[in-house]
Amino acid sequence: MPIVRSAYQPKHVFKSNHFSTIYAGLLRKVNGVVQKRERMNLPDGDFLDLDWSFASKPGEKLIILIHGLEGNAQRPYMLGSAKIFNQYGFDAVCVNLRSCSGEPNLLYRSYHSGATEDVEAVVQHVLQHHNYHTLVLKGFSLGGNLTLKYVGEQHQLPEELKAAIAVSTPCYLYGSMLEIHKPKNALYAHRFKKHLEEKLRWKQQQFPNKITEENIAGIKTLKDFDDFYTSKAHGFEDALDYYEKASSLPHLPKINIPTLLLNAKNDSFLSEECYPYQEAAASDSLYLEVPKHGGHVSFYDRGNVYYNEKRAIKFIEELNL
Repeated sequence: MPIVRSAYQPKHVFKSNHFSTIYAGLLRKVNGVVQKRERMNLPDGDFLDLDWSFASKPGEKLIILIHGLEGNAQRPYMLGSAKIFNQYGFDAVCVNLRSCSGEPNLLYRSYHSGATEDVEAVVQHVLQHHNYHTLVLKGFSLGGNLTLKYVGEQHQLPEELKAAIAVSTPCYLYGSMLEIHKPKNALYAHRFKKHLEEKLRWKQQQFPNKITEENIAGIKTLKDFDDFYTSKAHGFEDALDYYEKASSLPHLPKINIPTLLLNAKNDSFLSEECYPYQEAAASDSLYLEVPKHGGHVSFYDRGNVYYNEKRAIKFIEELNL
């Protein structure tokens, strides 16, 4: 306990991990979410852009949503979650991680899978400037790892933070790195690398003395990118050191607020270690649900309301939030 038996059973082609992943990422559209942007200054002189949407009636509950690698606040999975939470009386703030709001961040560093100091900054900003008595965190993929690591590594979470939800989460980064470099994921890896190289060229313009054309030409894989930029820009020795220290897996046993981890068994990005059955079985707070299908950040369902969104609402209702 608490390992949760999943009720998710998609129809037809959505049982395919690749079809469901691609459909959700490239073809899904979510309308009706009106967002208002706030620029939040960070303690180190950088900034985050927060995109807010609101319930129809003023309330005191907020969902904080954190996107995945090279995502942003307008990705369909972010808007879908904001929309359903708004309908259930929660305001929603979609966090654009550093450099992900359409504008380069100011520092040489950017965002990464373990940068929980930025999650903490958002939580504290919300508590200092708004009157919410109930906060819920929900993260996707990289944002899911941030969510789990944050709630697990904090010795004392704010009393307002009542629950957390992580979807399609590579909680063991080294294993997921090995998976994404396999031929089955070649198209995804190429797309991620292309976007990351575009961001690196932003950094080259900002910091020409730190990045050369030879440096960029030498990046052949995502691990190469992490060896050259992610690790060095954020204080790690190399990519392997980054994967070890930024993974949320070691922090799962310390989670002490209700936390749902929803990882599809057919998620092609996740290694076996990303299904922490033993940690969940030994925990009173970590709820692990592993549907057979769902792909990566998908979980297609009818009516353009995806299973991960319905499941998140059910989870907080069971907690009487």
